[in-house]
Amino acid sequence: MRKKIDNKFHLSICIPTYNRPRHLENCLEAIYISKKNCKSLNFEVCISDNGSKHNIKSVVQKYKNKLNIKFNRFSRNLGITRNFLKAVEMARGEFVWTIGNDDLILPKTLQKIEKLLNKHKDVDYFFINSQILNVEFLENFSHPFSTYKIPKNLKTFSKQNKNRLVNFWEVIDPNVAFDFLLGMFLSMFRREMWVKNLSCLDKKKINDKRWMSNPDNTFFNTMIFANAFKNSKAFIHGQPLNACLQGVREWRKLELFVMAVRIPEILDYYRSRGMPYWRYFYCKNYAIRNFARDMTKLIFFGDYRAKAYFNFKKNFFNNLVYPMAYFSLIYYACIKILHTYRKIKLKL
Repeated sequence: MRKKIDNKFHLSICIPTYNRPRHLENCLEAIYISKKNCKSLNFEVCISDNGSKHNIKSVVQKYKNKLNIKFNRFSRNLGITRNFLKAVEMARGEFVWTIGNDDLILPKTLQKIEKLLNKHKDVDYFFINSQILNVEFLENFSHPFSTYKIPKNLKTFSKQNKNRLVNFWEVIDPNVAFDFLLGMFLSMFRREMWVKNLSCLDKKKINDKRWMSNPDNTFFNTMIFANAFKNSKAFIHGQPLNACLQGVREWRKLELFVMAVRIPEILDYYRSRGMPYWRYFYCKNYAIRNFARDMTKLIFFGDYRAKAYFNFKKNFFNNLVYPMAYFSLIYYACIKILHTYRKIKLKL
């Protein structure tokens, strides 16, 4: 029987935050709205502020009497990894759900999570699907935004729309998540197993403030998942329980680097922790489906940080053993030829 650690709550919603006070207020308002529809779930909200230039504490204070909030503020920016880990460290829930300060849980979400946890007591990891909402939509409404205004039938992050019980490695599938669990808002997990596997991270690497400069400070969460839940039951919740805002996050300049380099590396790490070979082979080929295009852009036109973090042997040559590296070259060449043909045709 699993030995319990000091759980005081069923759930801890952990929010690493940095600047963007209006988004954080919308996030907390969404949690409060959902709380009003669920009186019995014992949960807390853990917020860690990474040395914001804005007065984040004043936003938190507005919700102190509405939500059970723990708040930490670093005096300076210690990097996203340290801040994320601190938010989870503060938690005392049996389960943790990590979300961004620009994520909005839906009005009935906490009610559904309570039922989910009660029904699946032997599950250690839950994949939570999300709707995608353009940030400009919020400008049409008063602040803080009410999640009752979120449109129905929005596009979802995952193609999975059915709930199903699986083993953890079955969650690692491009049809479940194209980023293979990199996004923090996708995961709700048993806290004690996270805590027991923190040692898989290299302390020196996670202290590097240059986000995405190494695997440990890019996909630290998936590294812990791979160690903690490799033998666990998991549950895919196809019905969205939150909305992630499109057009907010600052890492877009490194998006190409993430897709071309870090996501294939996530799969390599999963494989090293026991992911079945044929699942790895399938996922790896999917991850490098735009290999020729992405490598061309990255090497010749990529962000200066991406070039500094790029390892030519590991990130280029080692991927040449996979068929999609070559099929992507043919596809890329065809697209270029077609583009050139259209330009010539327009001039004639």
